[in-house]
Amino acid sequence: MRVEFFGVRGSTPCDGPAVSRYGGNTSCVVVEAPGEAPLILDLGTGLRGFGCRLEAQGRAGGFEGAALLTHLHWDHIQGLPFFGPVSTGGGALDVYGPRFHDATLSEAFAGVMCPPYFPVRPGELAGAVRFHDVGSDSFAVGGYGIRSGWVPHTGPTLGFRIEVAGVSVVYVPDHGSAFGRGGEGTVPQAVIDLCAGADLLIHDAQYTHEEQEAKARFGHCTVEYAVEVARRSGVRGLALFHHDPAHSDALVDALAALASDRAEHAGGFEVVAAHEGLVLGVSARSGAVPSVPAAAGATSR
Repeated sequence: MRVEFFGVRGSTPCDGPAVSRYGGNTSCVVVEAPGEAPLILDLGTGLRGFGCRLEAQGRAGGFEGAALLTHLHWDHIQGLPFFGPVSTGGGALDVYGPRFHDATLSEAFAGVMCPPYFPVRPGELAGAVRFHDVGSDSFAVGGYGIRSGWVPHTGPTLGFRIEVAGVSVVYVPDHGSAFGRGGEGTVPQAVIDLCAGADLLIHDAQYTHEEQEAKARFGHCTVEYAVEVARRSGVRGLALFHHDPAHSDALVDALAALASDRAEHAGGFEVVAAHEGLVLGVSARSGAVPSVPAAAGATSR
């Protein structure tokens, strides 16, 4: 699989010299595999950049793809109305995500993409957007095998495991925890099962310990907890994700160094701090390797 990061921040977009290297767009990752349509992970503001890429390549009008949506917070859905293939083009997008209590996924989007919050309703987009409710499920999207599972956050939130040709990527961008300063605590068994043995885990790493203690109700976790999830799950590579908008590039560098040091003492798996434009080639032979070309045969069907 080819994994490219278009948005890596959490909570809200940010901008300025202090965050320019990691980027300021919110959650959006694109997975591609030979012969398969692109699979989008979350619809944050980074989605606009992926749409611009498709438009520049002349692939927007006939685009057909799918998105896995973890939950309905603003930072994970704001990119949809600005995704060129469906906002102004004639493309189609299937969105798989959780209901919000009594509201279907389609109804939830209709509730936020409407006046006075936004001028364009989902049904008024130029392309087609089809919503599919999922919970703790197993299903297929093209040749991808998908497993979804509930993750502790605030409100109904899913994590996703994507498998194709024996390669596995797990996406858990928002994960709250009660992990303590000394490293004590538990990882939910359901999360361990979802992540077990993955070639790459993309995981929430938003807070320092001090921030997590003050903001525990917001449902995120520390870098140390992300490393612990990776260790207990036996993954081969960890991508730190959902960086706090208040964290400068220098602070993210420091947290990544801390995570790498901990990982070295916890089994030696690879750690990278995700940034916009980062491309990882993920295989069952070599784990996650940075800076690879586009997957051969990948299409936009």
